Amino acid sequence: MSDVYAARRGLLRDRCAAAGNAAALITRPANVRYLSGASPLGAVLLVGPTEDAMFCAGAPTGEADEGRLDEHLRVTVLAGRGGDPAVAAADAASSVRADSLAVEEHHLTVARHRALRSVAPRLRLADLGNAVEQQRLVKDEGEIACLRIAAEIADQALGELLESILVGRTERHLALELERRLVDHGADGPAFPTSVGTGPHSGRSRHRPSDRRVEEGDFLSVCLGANYRGYRCEIGRTFVIGTTPADWQIELYDCVFTAQRAGREALLPGAAYREVDHAARSVLDSAGHAEALAPWTGHGVGLEIDEDPQLAPTAMGKLDACVPVTVEPGVHLPGRGGVRIDDTLVVRPEADGGPELLTITTKELLAL
Repeated sequence: MSDVYAARRGLLRDRCAAAGNAAALITRPANVRYLSGASPLGAVLLVGPTEDAMFCAGAPTGEADEGRLDEHLRVTVLAGRGGDPAVAAADAASSVRADSLAVEEHHLTVARHRALRSVAPRLRLADLGNAVEQQRLVKDEGEIACLRIAAEIADQALGELLESILVGRTERHLALELERRLVDHGADGPAFPTSVGTGPHSGRSRHRPSDRRVEEGDFLSVCLGANYRGYRCEIGRTFVIGTTPADWQIELYDCVFTAQRAGREALLPGAAYREVDHAARSVLDSAGHAEALAPWTGHGVGLEIDEDPQLAPTAMGKLDACVPVTVEPGVHLPGRGGVRIDDTLVVRPEADGGPELLTITTKELLAL
């Protein structure tokens, strides 16, 4: 893996050089991990003209959630001396006579930016922008393998929950049980706070579980994800509890299912982000649910659960192969509940079979 990280840093180095910057300071944790293999708490990465180095406030612990650091990367630990790793990195860049330093302005605080200027006043600070985030968009097969395992873990956890007795249990209890099962099956932890919504809470995007108990006839919507070696997936499903679904529940579910299928089928290299959103949104809009829709249909996943691209009506850009995204349309009817169906997929060419579905739990409307 050291070669992989070195190649990623080399690509960033080339981009910085082309923009007239001698070095780059990476402070956003997900970007640090992408370029080095690990992101110890507070660590920053200096990608220099000839050598790269990590600066940490304390020695890396080697814990799983930090990742596995590129063994060829020089690490400077500030323990005992204190100070800001970013300031130490800027000082190091200045000491090797770099004349410019690209920084992630979208991640730096104003105070930190001022501190960088004070320690290296002759160093020209430029904005790196989202260069690393854009580099992270297309995943290699190693990254996709981690996402695939994360999806398998999430499927297992959800499948086991569906085999248990649900009536009478609270949303909060079910969410905690799902997160425990994720860890039991090998996840480093949940990819994000697990959402469980019942009855009038069902179908809400990112609903925070409450003490409401599951009742007969409820819609139950669940959204969870696993974090495996830093890579995060997402799955969402909706079920009916303990009885034959009512007509309105079947109608609403079929509508969201049709929209989600349209969004999945639109995931091809070259498709505009907004076209994927439109494919799913137009189905729900035509059914009269325009006002109940979220501002997006899906988003990218990887080292973060919500990264580029955004599949939204005004999003600019087109999909590439090997970009993992979610497709997650939903409708929530106030006072009644609703439906969300959410999958993680990888964009693949039609010659390779089209979109690769990572989350495979059935999307049939089950009565549990």
